[in-house]
Amino acid sequence: MKVEILKENLKNGLSIVEKIVGKNPSLPILDNVLIDTEDSFLSLSSTDLETAVKLWILTKIIKKGKAVVPARFFSNFVSLLPNEKIILEEKKQGLYIECNSFKNQIQGFSPEEFPLIPEFKNLEFIEVDNRKFCQGLAQIVDVASPSQSRPEISGIYFIFSKNSIKIVATDSFRLAEKNLTPEEPIKKEVTFILPQKPAKEIINILGEKEGKTKIYFSTSQVMFESPMKDAPRPQIQIISRLIEGEYPNYEEIIPKKFKTHVVIKRDEFLNQIKAASLFSGKINEIKIKVDAEKKEVEIYAQDPDVGESRSSIESKVEGESIEASFNFKFLSEGLLNIKSSEVMFDLSKEDGPCILKPVGDASYIYVVMPIKSTQV
Repeated sequence: MKVEILKENLKNGLSIVEKIVGKNPSLPILDNVLIDTEDSFLSLSSTDLETAVKLWILTKIIKKGKAVVPARFFSNFVSLLPNEKIILEEKKQGLYIECNSFKNQIQGFSPEEFPLIPEFKNLEFIEVDNRKFCQGLAQIVDVASPSQSRPEISGIYFIFSKNSIKIVATDSFRLAEKNLTPEEPIKKEVTFILPQKPAKEIINILGEKEGKTKIYFSTSQVMFESPMKDAPRPQIQIISRLIEGEYPNYEEIIPKKFKTHVVIKRDEFLNQIKAASLFSGKINEIKIKVDAEKKEVEIYAQDPDVGESRSSIESKVEGESIEASFNFKFLSEGLLNIKSSEVMFDLSKEDGPCILKPVGDASYIYVVMPIKSTQV
């Protein structure tokens, strides 16, 4: 293999694939990046066996071939090179690198040792607006939490139906749902559970890209593909295994009736929760008291070793006065994922789930359980 490539293009490509590099002492090959040539493109691939990423860079191919070298070492070295043309050449299972006055060789591995990256050929796919999809996924992704006893809730649940795309996550104490509307009706209904790590990498890698993302799926794997501009091939593919199992019937958890309905200023509510959190003690408990007569919400916290905090916010209140205790982290994280200036805060009962929703946007709901109540 011998290619000529611009330093900036190679650097940008390596910064993406090194995100997926695995750290496995028993499988050192996972520390590497596979460099390959395809037509007029250089491809870079990495995997941790759960997730794989592959991208293509338009470049000058002098001689076709493959090389496998340590990903982070290679990336760090390339970042130090001058912003000039780089010549990469595979020599005796190593990679020779020439750039201006630099002449270096990195020892590599045999390409035959590198794990196979799954291919998705002739499979059905769903096309989504990339930016909207990644923004919706970002509102959900941090809610999931690793669980060995219930692995299905460790991931993000996707529901593709004719006129909607629902993305759901829960850690059994809270739940978030984002509803997106596809630009065209979806022909086939599909559901799957994506692990949290690749979901985060999809946001990191594809989040700022314009245009469409194609989602290919099989019974055990899924691929998210971003097309290359002005070329009949993808630019980036992110492939992940899926979590086996059946996702819980989460819609049963979302209350349909409420004792108290509150509309409150988001920023003020969030700031007062953060202030109260400094006095919340080891269990992160703060108390929320809604006064229907005074039309205000009081936030209270007490720690015998620190002191106590009490504040209030004038709010629009409908229904009964109510008081409940919450983990401040769960409330604040829900509010951070809401961008509207006001939020709806609906409470069903003292020990029942409450809901946070942005005012004027019915596509997102965040359910949180009070402290000392049954799990989701």
